[in-house]
Amino acid sequence: MWNMLWPILIVVGSNTVYNICTKSTPASVNAFASLTFTYLIAALCSAGLFFATAEEKNLVAELTKTNISSIALGVCIVGLEFGYICIYRAGWKVNTASVVANISLACVLLLVGFVLYKEAVSLRQLIGLTVCAVGLVLIAK
Repeated sequence: MWNMLWPILIVVGSNTVYNICTKSTPASVNAFASLTFTYLIAALCSAGLFFATAEEKNLVAELTKTNISSIALGVCIVGLEFGYICIYRAGWKVNTASVVANISLACVLLLVGFVLYKEAVSLRQLIGLTVCAVGLVLIAK
């Protein structure tokens, strides 16, 4: 049970602080300058955690094992971060923006799982998708 729970707790906790920090990003700073500094800190944290957890401490050797997904993920993360900065600068509230984005994402990922990964979609999931759509309409009003 704990193996299933702790990663969710990390995601929820990190995402909570993430949204607070993103909303607190000064409007006077260029979003990409802020992201550059953010990713320098993230790179230092990632490198430090690599050396703290890896049995083989050869970072270059590990980096050679990556593929195009690492590049794509980097581009996607910048898009995600920039999008959230723009969401909050446009005036969205914390209690609404993340809910709308995450519900929308959940709906899209249900379809992605079905189409790309041939994952089964149950009647319960379809009902959940409908409830999410209704929720988005209610939140938007």
